[in-house]
Amino acid sequence: MNKLYPNAAAALDGLVEDGMTVAVGGFGLCGIPETLIAALRDSGRKGLTAISNNAGVDGFGLGLLLETRQIRKMVSSYVGENKEFERQYLAGELELEFTPQGTLAEKLRAGGAGIPAFYTRTGYGTLVAEGKETRQFNGEWYVMEESLTADLALVKAWKADKAGNLLFRKTARNFNPLAAMAGKVCVVEVEEVVETGELDPDQIHLPGIYVQRIVHNPNPEKRIEKRTVRS
Repeated sequence: MNKLYPNAAAALDGLVEDGMTVAVGGFGLCGIPETLIAALRDSGRKGLTAISNNAGVDGFGLGLLLETRQIRKMVSSYVGENKEFERQYLAGELELEFTPQGTLAEKLRAGGAGIPAFYTRTGYGTLVAEGKETRQFNGEWYVMEESLTADLALVKAWKADKAGNLLFRKTARNFNPLAAMAGKVCVVEVEEVVETGELDPDQIHLPGIYVQRIVHNPNPEKRIEKRTVRS
């Protein structure tokens, strides 16, 4: 089975529909599948639910999809770097399911593992717990959180072999493996592609069984949210 596609548009062909749920890897602008996000924008599909730690920044990352009004709902943890996100949310134009960061990670991991729900102490007694089942264990109160799955996962990795086995680089790993596991179909954008068997099996971070399509992007832009230097 050939998992390698010539470009991002080809890799998304036949996968993207209006109203679908998309899990997107990344943390800020670190480890985001920037080429796949741009291709998703160019698809013109609307009414999307995006599961992502944050929504990129204005003009880059998932911010591109906010500008074109293709996202209907965000399931996120941190949204403080995007003015268009703020504007749409405060105007009632964008739905937000605000989720603590660790809970968001576990919701994706559980979804990928086939676990429908779990209990966590995080958020008990706050707005996060409103409308959710709570239960006491060993004298402590917990909130039940339902897991997350997605119709499509868009992730970024450093290196892949042609079977889709992935290596992530340092902090760019972040939410990417979790998003990949939670997606019914996973498309990965990578900087290097090697032949199957070239990667040390003991070093693989995510096995190729989770990956259906691969796009080679050897020169990603890799923007920095805020560049801070000494004066």
